[in-house]
Amino acid sequence: MHLDPTAFVADPVLIQGLEKQSTPISCSEDLVLFRQGDAPIGLYILKSGKVTLTMSSLDGKEIVSTKAAAGSLLGLPGLIGNEPYTLTAIALTGAQLAFVARDSFTALMRTDPLLALKVLQVLAAEVRSARSAILQR
Repeated sequence: MHLDPTAFVADPVLIQGLEKQSTPISCSEDLVLFRQGDAPIGLYILKSGKVTLTMSSLDGKEIVSTKAAAGSLLGLPGLIGNEPYTLTAIALTGAQLAFVARDSFTALMRTDPLLALKVLQVLAAEVRSARSAILQR
């Protein structure tokens, strides 16, 4: 199954707001950002480069694979739902990211309703992409 990579892309206003609370990450080698099943600690913003997103079945068979596009928010559903990440994200060598810790993200969502609404738009796009991928199977 293939997800639409643009489903993870956030509005530039949201990215700017999140970046104010972020820590930059430069990947000099491939880097696992999070694994499917890990407890969420924050989210990542892909500024440039490539990140591979995958999901595996319980028996270890890969069922979803896609590349994230620049401007993508990675790990958002797990962070919002306070549930384990449902995908594994691996940043490839040369990727430039920003990390927003859980507490910083939560504080920002409580104080800026416009950004909170924009987060919901990203989540809605992810849901639509997943549903579309299921229909195309």
